[in-house]
Amino acid sequence: MAEKTNQRVKYRNGKIFTADENHSFVDTMIVENGRIVWTGKEENTKDCGYKENDRTVDLAGACVLPGFVDAHMHPVMLADFSKKISALPPKVHSIEELIQEITHVRERQKPGQWIEGWGYDEGKFAEKRSVNRYDLDRGCSDSPVSIIRTCGHIRCVNSMALRLAGIDRNTPDPEGGEIERDENGEPTGVLKENARNLILPFMPEEKEEDKIENLVALGNLLTSQGIVAVCDMGNLDDSDNEPLYQEAARRGFAQKVGIYYMWDYFMGNQTFDIPKEKMDRSRQIFAAGLKLIGDGSVSGRTAWMSRPYVGSCEEYGISVCTDEQMETAFSFCKEHKCQLSMHAMGGQAISRVVERAYGEDNWMEDDTPYVRVEHITDPSDDSIQKAAEKGIAFVTQPIFMYAEIESYLKNLGEEWMKTCYPVQKMLDAGVKLCFSTDAPATSWAVPSDPFPCIKGAVTRKAYDGTDCGQAEAIDIRTAVCLYTREAAKAAGFGVLGMIKKGYEADFIVLDKDIFEIPPEEIDKVKVKATYIGGNCVYRR
Repeated sequence: MAEKTNQRVKYRNGKIFTADENHSFVDTMIVENGRIVWTGKEENTKDCGYKENDRTVDLAGACVLPGFVDAHMHPVMLADFSKKISALPPKVHSIEELIQEITHVRERQKPGQWIEGWGYDEGKFAEKRSVNRYDLDRGCSDSPVSIIRTCGHIRCVNSMALRLAGIDRNTPDPEGGEIERDENGEPTGVLKENARNLILPFMPEEKEEDKIENLVALGNLLTSQGIVAVCDMGNLDDSDNEPLYQEAARRGFAQKVGIYYMWDYFMGNQTFDIPKEKMDRSRQIFAAGLKLIGDGSVSGRTAWMSRPYVGSCEEYGISVCTDEQMETAFSFCKEHKCQLSMHAMGGQAISRVVERAYGEDNWMEDDTPYVRVEHITDPSDDSIQKAAEKGIAFVTQPIFMYAEIESYLKNLGEEWMKTCYPVQKMLDAGVKLCFSTDAPATSWAVPSDPFPCIKGAVTRKAYDGTDCGQAEAIDIRTAVCLYTREAAKAAGFGVLGMIKKGYEADFIVLDKDIFEIPPEEIDKVKVKATYIGGNCVYRR
């Protein structure tokens, strides 16, 4: 429950990291009416109108940061997944354990009811292979089963689900997708990229009330992690999350949210529109723009790379987005003056969208980047330089290699892997870069947690200690800025991301000094308190 106050409050005796390059650290800040009105040394507060009877909070030397901005995640999906089977450690370590979880769910419900799960990663299974329809059939054969891979780009279903959707050996691959088949031409149950959508018309829809309650619960988790704002990067269907957030906010959901609409599902809808009033970025919940899917994932071997995956001479991944989708999305965003976002991991996918955006001038009415590219696993030097020149934002996720190292080594090999996510290289080139998690689309038990993500960027080591390329490691101050100030800029959150006069009083108090502890301990840091608009919305 938030501690609401509009009183002028002085926060003193802290190690306050402002993310302001001119004054990185102060020991005191003053907050009034939800805004920061002064920062500096306590001895100078008499010069800023502070009165002795104003309220004072002693930070007791604690480390304070601007609140985290997760510029790329899928909160509604993450909230809904919380009620489904998690195929990740520490719950599931093998295909056999996943089969047991499916069996347990089936025992609690009737035949014919869907069983759903998320998060499987063959690299983390003891069997070191992907799950298939026959595995899922052993868990349950009289109900349809669907398990989403950790990347969100691949779905595995059982035989009953394939029958419901009419998928058999004669079903052609959809454009931008693949129905995986065995040596006899039979579908294995693994549906890649656009093929995963063939199942959607036959799956049950979550009740709106459940979605709202799940969102409220997720908001509480996010505040406990110090996350004060998020970008919702779209659903895997044509539903609109905006009403869900509005109602969740009325029930206590505190984060600011920028919503992106997945163009795949709206392009053909002649009535689809984003009214200007919905794009008002001063609102807690606002429409930010459109999202396109350019390719798949490295861990799923579907990211559209510039060279073939290890073990193949011709396997480059999948180009998912059609020319028509891209062109109509650019037209819509230019007309409506909203952001265009494109998922692009592989070099070819990145080059494609950067080349297209390079020919445009910034159409936004403020300093928000007109185009942002998501993930950026293996960009070319040319793509980096052009993005820097045109102010195209790159939104990347250090948690991917940190958590999915098994798949990266298998699919790319050690040397190629070390050059992926070239954070320092992109910063040196002047790219507008920021961090996020893409939760729940990564192999981590609590995928929205910012601290493992930051640890991966600073250490450039995976969770198991594997060296991920020390040349691209960054210092902790830079990492925090990329998760606060730069994330707010890339997402267009305005006066968020810094502890600076005029900015919103969204900040967090940590239990450890993140700037002084060994980098290997960053993931052990916890949030003691989270403030949004000057109100304490979480206290540990």
